[in-house]
Amino acid sequence: MTPVFRLCDEYITKQASLDPVGAGMRGLSAAFGAATDYSPEGFAAQRDLIAATLASLDGLAVSSQADRLAAGFLRERLTAQLAWHDAGEPLVSLNTPFGRVASIRDSVDLLPRAGEDAWRNIAARMSAIPEMFASWRASLDQGLARGMSAARRQAVEGAIQAERYVGTHEALVAGYASGNGDGSLAADLARASAAASAGYAELARYLREEYAPRARESDGVGAERYAVGARMSLGADIDFADAYEWGWAELARIEAEMVTEAARVKPGATIAEAEAILDQTQFVDGEDAYLAWLQDQHDQAIERLSGVQFDIPEPVRTIQAVLAKGSTSGAAYYTPPSEDLVRPGRTWWPLGGRDKFETWSELSTVFHEGVPGHHLQNAAARMAGDQLSRFAKSSFVSGHGEGWALYAERLADELGWFEAPGTRLGMLGGSSLRAARVVIDIGVHLDLPLPDGSRWSFAKACEVLRERGHCEPYRVHAEVVRYFGWPGQAISYKLGERAWLDARAEARARPGFDLKRWHSAALNLGPIGLGALAGELRALQ
Repeated sequence: MTPVFRLCDEYITKQASLDPVGAGMRGLSAAFGAATDYSPEGFAAQRDLIAATLASLDGLAVSSQADRLAAGFLRERLTAQLAWHDAGEPLVSLNTPFGRVASIRDSVDLLPRAGEDAWRNIAARMSAIPEMFASWRASLDQGLARGMSAARRQAVEGAIQAERYVGTHEALVAGYASGNGDGSLAADLARASAAASAGYAELARYLREEYAPRARESDGVGAERYAVGARMSLGADIDFADAYEWGWAELARIEAEMVTEAARVKPGATIAEAEAILDQTQFVDGEDAYLAWLQDQHDQAIERLSGVQFDIPEPVRTIQAVLAKGSTSGAAYYTPPSEDLVRPGRTWWPLGGRDKFETWSELSTVFHEGVPGHHLQNAAARMAGDQLSRFAKSSFVSGHGEGWALYAERLADELGWFEAPGTRLGMLGGSSLRAARVVIDIGVHLDLPLPDGSRWSFAKACEVLRERGHCEPYRVHAEVVRYFGWPGQAISYKLGERAWLDARAEARARPGFDLKRWHSAALNLGPIGLGALAGELRALQ
């Protein structure tokens, strides 16, 4: 192990001990503890570790290509994270519905369950939930004392989310008890589940009664905070005005293609009419049928792709579809396999109060979250051996990762995978949603006018997402809440896809281009910020 790789490994180990919840979400295999300290002191310790690691990195010599990639990625990520800490973001970060409340709750489900010791770890994590929320409240209170706050909307929506999580660990406890486990441990698990529910309930009360009345009214964060958030998500500094203009143009381009595709559903049909027809003809009824359909689509995609466009190693040929009951996210999401590959990659599918599930509009998301999207990308990193640092294997840059996943949807289209009725219209609808994200996110947070000169509001953002982004009605509210609370993340999909497509077009123009070889080489680079992506991909040939 070179000094650079050793520093990456040491950073991951130290950071995981400071943030066990985050370590589990990233798939680190070792047990690092039950609770993350989200207090000001806990965040200060994380910030100090980042600064110390950057100082150590500056003194290390780079001795190979792998070293250069590892050092460059570590420096880029930690520099962005240091700026996030120094801007005071830990004191105002709510990020509903994908923020701390969801991470703490999902971290319980992601813990291993094999053996009594594993179940004791689960009991310890659930028991620690009130403590973790209390430490987080201390940070939010300090932010208020400094005149810094999240938006009131985020606090109210966070309270709703926390309330929905009350009682959601009971099924896990019941599953252990029904397996004739140790009686005393079953009782400990029941008490821990009850403590977790009390923690969710108390957090909901705090957010609604104490925090929300003191939170700011405006949803936009302004140029300074937005630049920090976008740098975290993109791994690059960009021209936001240019991206805003491009987003509107891209939205119009996709809509024109959707008009053509709608006519294939029914000659002369508008987009809305075609969608209505598909809603009534291309669906499954009930949660069990939905889960079976999702799992079948994942399995088929792996079978069709392996050995053709990608070589998928046997240890990562499993994707587990999971229904995210109680989730308020609206959108599906992915969690990677653990380092030891014992925990498989999983896709999580919110129900959104539905019992009828339109398959025509969700197939592209299967490819986005599974293969050739997030799972394939994460699997490549997990199987990279000593070519990637442990830090790179367990890290994610949204512009790189979400850009690849959206590129993967395009690739599935090129491979002819949207042959089922309406599924290509569904893919284009998903792309229009991502383009709408660009204009909503930049427009709201930087207070830029719409093309007609009007100003952004929550209602206007919902309207644009629904009418121009063709977002399913059950998702609209949650999606807009997400953009307002996570500045700079929503733009990463389309801008990342643009970077991947531009890089592939440039590579295609060179003699001897082979797409399968290019895909493998690109994924083997591991995660890279968009600021360095084009150069690294250019160097592959």
